[in-house]
Amino acid sequence: MSTENEGNEGNAAPSAPSVPSAPPVPAAAPEGTPQGAPPAPQSPPAAPAEAPTAQFPAAAHQDGAGPSAAAHGQHPYAPPSPQQPPAGSAGWPPPPPAVPSYADGGAPPAWGAPAPSHSGNPRKRRAGGLIAAVAVAALVAGGVGGALGYWAADTSDSGSSGSTTVAASNSPKDFKRDPGTVAGVAASALPSVVTIDAKSGDGEGGTGTGFVYDKQGHILTNNHVVASAADSGQLTATFSNGKKYDAEVVGRAQGYDVAVLKLKKAPDGLTPLALGDSDKVAVGDSTIAIGAPFGLSNTVTTGIISAKNRPVASGDGSSNKNSYMSALQTDASINPGNSGGPLLDAGGAVIGINSAIQSTSGGGVGQSQAGSIGLGFAIPVNQAKNVAEQLIRTGQPVYPVIGATVTMEEKTGGAVISDAGAGGTPAVTPNGPAAQAGLKAGDVITKFNDTTVESGPTLIGEIWTHKPGDKVTLTYQRDGKTQTAELTLGERKGDS
Repeated sequence: MSTENEGNEGNAAPSAPSVPSAPPVPAAAPEGTPQGAPPAPQSPPAAPAEAPTAQFPAAAHQDGAGPSAAAHGQHPYAPPSPQQPPAGSAGWPPPPPAVPSYADGGAPPAWGAPAPSHSGNPRKRRAGGLIAAVAVAALVAGGVGGALGYWAADTSDSGSSGSTTVAASNSPKDFKRDPGTVAGVAASALPSVVTIDAKSGDGEGGTGTGFVYDKQGHILTNNHVVASAADSGQLTATFSNGKKYDAEVVGRAQGYDVAVLKLKKAPDGLTPLALGDSDKVAVGDSTIAIGAPFGLSNTVTTGIISAKNRPVASGDGSSNKNSYMSALQTDASINPGNSGGPLLDAGGAVIGINSAIQSTSGGGVGQSQAGSIGLGFAIPVNQAKNVAEQLIRTGQPVYPVIGATVTMEEKTGGAVISDAGAGGTPAVTPNGPAAQAGLKAGDVITKFNDTTVESGPTLIGEIWTHKPGDKVTLTYQRDGKTQTAELTLGERKGDS
C-alpha cells in the first residue's frame, strides 16, 4: 500500500519485527510516491511481532471511507467538469494483508502519504503553470467558439421572422441541490474540511487533509500527514474559503495512524462534521471522499464500501514501525493528498478517515506518484474517535494487547506465537492476558471472537479495534487440536 499524502511518503510495512508488549508497529503514510519509485517490497520472512498484550496494539490501516444504504440523488443539471490529470500509484507492506499505500502519495511502498507541498517543488510549479496556461487557452478557445456560434446563428436567422433557438426555463445557478444528493452533502461538509500543509525543520513538506472534530478547534487527521513536522516543523490548515490558520500537534498515535491537531487561533463558529457509526456500515453503501489529491484542495469523489474488516499494514516512511488497521475498503477515488480526509456516508456523516491505497506502481525511473486504482482504505471512525479522545485527554495513545508476540509471516493459516519476543524476552508475557489464558509459544491463533485470523497483522488489526479491559475469545491450534480461551485485553501506553 502507498501512503496518500504528498511529500510525506510512507513505505510499505517493512518486514514486521516482533511486536513487544510495548508500542504498536505504525504504518506507512499515504503520500505521493515518485513514479520512479520501486514497487513495495514483499513482506520479508515472518519477523516475530508481539501480539496485542501490553505489546500487541490492535490496529490495522489508507487513501480514502462509505455511506449508509441511501443512494445519491441525481441533479437536473450538471455542468461538464474539466478532466483531471492522472495520478500515479504505489504499493504497500506484506503479502497476507495487502498493504495499501497512503492516500497522500508516499514512497512507492508507502501508504496514503501526504502530497508534497507545491512551495518546495519547482517542477510542480512549472507543471501548475502549464496546467493554468492550458486552462486559459481552453477558456479563450471557448470564448472564440461561443462568438462564432453566435455569429452563425445570427446570420442563419437573418432571413426569418422568429428565433429557432429554445431556451431552458432555468439556468444552472437556479437549480437547488437537495441535502441527500452528493452536491448537497459536499456543500455541507466542505466548510469543515481543511487542507494541511506540513513542513519539517529542513523545509521539506507535504500536503494532506483533515476535518473539524469539535468546536474547540481540534482537527482529526492521519499521523503520517503530520509526522515530518510534529517535532520541529510548521503546520497550517486551510479551509475551503481560503482562510489559513497555524496549527500544533496535540497528540499522535503511530500504531493507529491517527493524529489530532489544534488551530492556534481557532475562529468562532466552527462546525464539526457529524460522526457516523462505522460498525453499522454495509458493503455496497455509498461513500463520499473529500481531500486534496496531489494538492488539489476541496476535491470530492464518490464510490461505495467495497469490503469491511480488511487487514491493512503500512509504514510512515520515516521509521521502522508499522501501523495496522481493520479497514473499510472503498472504490471512491483516493490519491496522494487525500490522507486524513473524511470518508462520508450518503447522509454526510463521517464513517472513516482515508488513510491508504493499494498500488500497482512498478516503480521505474520517471514514474510519478501512486494514484487511485479503486482500492482505497479508511480507518473506521469508531476506532478513530476512541483514539482521538485519548489523545485530547492525555496526549498519548493507549493500545490494547494480549501479551504475546506473534510472527508477521504470511500464509501461516493464523497468527503464530513466536518462540521468543523482542530482545530475547519471553514470547508470552509472564502473568499477561495470554499467559493467564494458557497460551504458549507455537500456538496458532485462528480466530479473534468471530473473525478469522489469517496472519499476525490481521490479529493486531482486530485487537486494536477494541479497548483495554474488553473480554475476547481466542480460538487457537496446538498439536493439531483446536482449543478456545477467553481473556481480558491488557494495555500499553504510548508509541516507542
